[in-house]
Amino acid sequence: MEKGDCCTATQEYPHPFVFEVKLTRAQRIRGLILGSVLVPVRVTLAALFFLIMWPIARLRLAGLSEEERARPVTGWRRWLYHPIILLLSRAVFFSLGFLWVKVKGRRADLKEAPVLVVAPHSGFLDMLVLCPTQLATVVSRYENTKLPVIGALLEFNQSVLVSRKDPESRKMAVAKLIERLTSKGYWPQMLMFPEGTTTNGRALIKFKPGAFVAGVPVQPVLLRYPNKVDTVRWTYKGASWTDSVWHTASQFYTNMTVEYLPVYNPSEEEKKNPSLYADNVQKLMAKALGVPATDHVMEGRVPVSKLGGLSLPLEPPGRVTLSLLRRNGLEAHEIKAALTKMIDRCRSGAQGSKASADELTSILSLKDKQTAVSICGLYSKDETVDLRQLYFSVSALSDFTNFKALLHSAFTLFDQESKGSLSGEELSDLMGALLGIPQHNTSDLYTEASSQGTLTEENLLRVLTTHPTYQKVVNDYLQAEEEGPQPSPAAAAANGKAVNSNGVTHGANGFLQHKKLE
Repeated sequence: MEKGDCCTATQEYPHPFVFEVKLTRAQRIRGLILGSVLVPVRVTLAALFFLIMWPIARLRLAGLSEEERARPVTGWRRWLYHPIILLLSRAVFFSLGFLWVKVKGRRADLKEAPVLVVAPHSGFLDMLVLCPTQLATVVSRYENTKLPVIGALLEFNQSVLVSRKDPESRKMAVAKLIERLTSKGYWPQMLMFPEGTTTNGRALIKFKPGAFVAGVPVQPVLLRYPNKVDTVRWTYKGASWTDSVWHTASQFYTNMTVEYLPVYNPSEEEKKNPSLYADNVQKLMAKALGVPATDHVMEGRVPVSKLGGLSLPLEPPGRVTLSLLRRNGLEAHEIKAALTKMIDRCRSGAQGSKASADELTSILSLKDKQTAVSICGLYSKDETVDLRQLYFSVSALSDFTNFKALLHSAFTLFDQESKGSLSGEELSDLMGALLGIPQHNTSDLYTEASSQGTLTEENLLRVLTTHPTYQKVVNDYLQAEEEGPQPSPAAAAANGKAVNSNGVTHGANGFLQHKKLE
């Protein structure tokens, strides 16, 4: 996609984690005809080349001890096997329709830039960039080592592995990264996708600091796919990896452009602050691509934007839950009654705040369990849900109470020792419940709202409703969808009132007061 196209395309999708392959009727017909012939042939050839690579990749480290495997491969094991795997890797992508790769600029040598940072990350087909970079070392999930062929190739590559489930694994991966990037040429050049996940390419999401923690120079590398039909992307929602393979292999050919930008040498301030370093490189690359640099990130399985240290879900679980309940025929009074059951259970503490999908089906009076399972999936990785999160995130986006009353209810519930103040951990739990996803960095909010190390309800309400940053969080993420101009919840909360979309004002005491429509 060319620079101008990217700028106009930023309005196509609600956020960078959504993508659909857009085809005209003629393109669909042509794709079906060509795909029925090309896809089976191309996928078979790619699979064949992968299978040939499998044993060759294993041979590179065969017979070496763990100590020898912990050092970079040199000598005959490198000059014999490296060119073969490089050639076969290129053959895989050639068979899928990447007949040529256009390269702009010059790749920096190892001593100039120990790491190449590549963006945007569109999907697994981006791995073609490893061919013009001479199979630079990558970072990958440990779980990928269990995959056939892929595991052998990661071993061949001597990749840095990290398990997303194990915090200790992350620490070890960071230590290994720093060791390799500061080895002054001992280890081969590394290649990293600093976005950490795939996007639709219409913006550069926030870079993770991993490639920048060592404080060494990096070379930004831009990936472009200048084709009439954009087929290579695989995102959180929309196009799947099978869509990507089918539509790409159905084309006569697919173009890819790799552009090396000048090496970026960090300042002393950037060396000390990897996040600042990452942000500055992100902005530089976004400008070169002609797309926005955003604060979007993927936390776990949830796409969020960052503001004031808080993680704000781009698709709020509370809003999706309300939509599911309404789609299942629940009226407003039924939803309100279910919410009352939830908060009563949380306050009593007898049954605990965790509920299974079966329990949630009963609480919500649903006809089938599947809707409850779907709701649980919005808040956790299993078929359970923390009713505190469900209650507060849904209530914040409904018209059943005002923000001041809701915050009071949340503060009272999370102030477990009834001391009139919250600890940093309790504040994280409270904000996580309101926003519907865990909050891991509320230190800035705690500092802003606490007085002499004590965080009271009054101070928290004041900061959330008057501080420019956190007022935006309340106004944009903790209010019901309204029709027409209405006072913001933050402003209304400050006055003890909140207005809903029907012109009904909720007083601070919780009673309904009707507001005359203009």
